[in-house]
Amino acid sequence: MIYLQLLWVFVKIGVLGFGGGYAMLSLIQHEVVDHYGWMNTTEFADMVAISQMTPGPISINLATYVGYTTAGFGGSLLASFALCLPSIVMVYLILKLFMSKQNNALMDNTLKGLKPAIAGLIFAAGLSMMNLQNFPDFGCGQYNISVVICVLAFVASYFFKANPILLIVLSGIVGYFVY
Repeated sequence: MIYLQLLWVFVKIGVLGFGGGYAMLSLIQHEVVDHYGWMNTTEFADMVAISQMTPGPISINLATYVGYTTAGFGGSLLASFALCLPSIVMVYLILKLFMSKQNNALMDNTLKGLKPAIAGLIFAAGLSMMNLQNFPDFGCGQYNISVVICVLAFVASYFFKANPILLIVLSGIVGYFVY
């Protein structure tokens, strides 16, 4: 019975949890603490702290932890899969739609129209990261090493198609020695 409850809870959270892992926290807390009583508020707070420290999305980490504490290893696998299942189904259906409308003029024009919007969103995200926390040496009279590293990494990636992982490692090494 616990497996069915875990499946139902995390499929429901996966369907209703828009906005990412942190937006799902209140849904998970409501189900796990308030509705089913699988853990108390203190245990849930500890679980959130542990989920933030471990790599990966916080919602998946929370699902894995809740599943493990309530039903062992099988519960952790089931809860994690159940949380991802709605997204998997949605992506599958969207891909089927795209594949069936592959040569459709309306679909082609829609996707062409989305490209500039997506590029703008990525650019806006990049601009929002251009702050003193990420570039502490930015300004007049400064060496601006972090800005130089950023520009060189962009040029190497965009124009010379350099491996992004290599660029991250090299940037980290330079940053380590400079700072």
